[in-house]
Amino acid sequence: MTTLGGKAIIKAQVLTGGRGKAGAIRAVSSVEEAESAASEILSMSVKGFPVKQVLVAEMLDIRAEYYAGITVDREIKSVVSIVSAAGGMDIEEIAAKEPEKIRRFVMSGVTDSNTGEALAEWLSESFQNQALIEQAVPTVENMYLLFREKDCSLVEVNPLAVTVHGKLVAADAKIVFDDNGVVRHPDIERLRNPEEYTADELEARQTGLSFVSLSGQIGCMVNGAGLAMATMDVIKSLGGSAANFLDVGGSSNPQKVVSAMQILSRNKNLKVILVNIFGGITRCDDVAQGILKARQEHRINVPIVIRLIGTNEEKGSKMLREAGLSVTRRMTDAVRDAVECSKGRQ
Repeated sequence: MTTLGGKAIIKAQVLTGGRGKAGAIRAVSSVEEAESAASEILSMSVKGFPVKQVLVAEMLDIRAEYYAGITVDREIKSVVSIVSAAGGMDIEEIAAKEPEKIRRFVMSGVTDSNTGEALAEWLSESFQNQALIEQAVPTVENMYLLFREKDCSLVEVNPLAVTVHGKLVAADAKIVFDDNGVVRHPDIERLRNPEEYTADELEARQTGLSFVSLSGQIGCMVNGAGLAMATMDVIKSLGGSAANFLDVGGSSNPQKVVSAMQILSRNKNLKVILVNIFGGITRCDDVAQGILKARQEHRINVPIVIRLIGTNEEKGSKMLREAGLSVTRRMTDAVRDAVECSKGRQ
């Protein structure tokens, strides 16, 4: 505590936001208070995440709080910098209720000689102080470099605090790395925390499946990320809810289908499994073989709705129908049947 000037902040280290609202961030002014606060925080859970570590940081004498972030604006297909004078709060809530408080700037690249001047002019609308602008420009530029060099989808500083001495400090930060880019960054891969994933997600990763747990009742097994997203959209549009995202990829390996079905069948909230296969590289008969093997090896007690179309679909459909399963070629029909099953109407 003496090295921190007698005052400190104890912060829970968990993979979620809302720590302050949960009481998992405490201000302390003595060793005794620090020990007591740390002990209480370490016994807490924040949004289901048990607190296993705390961070002890210097307490800043803050005069103002800003928000600064770098992310992708998919509508304009560009990287943008976002700044708000309403820092330290839920930026999503501010953006929804008071959008005039959010400033967006398209980042054309820090090597562009005009970017620095344009960025400074833009930041002046929020910081309105030359000394702060001079500190904010390199801060945002460095955030942008980090964003590009490490394949991030978000680099966020909140709050970007102004101390009573006029110093701009990154008081807290959040970085989201694009999973598809992590393979290029072994240093980032080593930071991966198993707590980020459910046991099913970890198992799926080990077997070469792309799987994300959700809260719905329709288990999805699809080949191709685009088709998987489209399937989830159609489920939602027809009044259903997906229990997961699962992409078995373009492989024609029946064992991957078995592994996928096994993972899906462990979900106690599942009411139906929807299989949606558009076979190109993936062979429909291999998928059929995997489904039948999974039914034989694992107890699957929910209905299975299957859409097969593409390579060897006649052979695959015949195998499934002979085993008493129904198959359709139309995606909408399959999704509609799955939604009806999930609501107990079939």
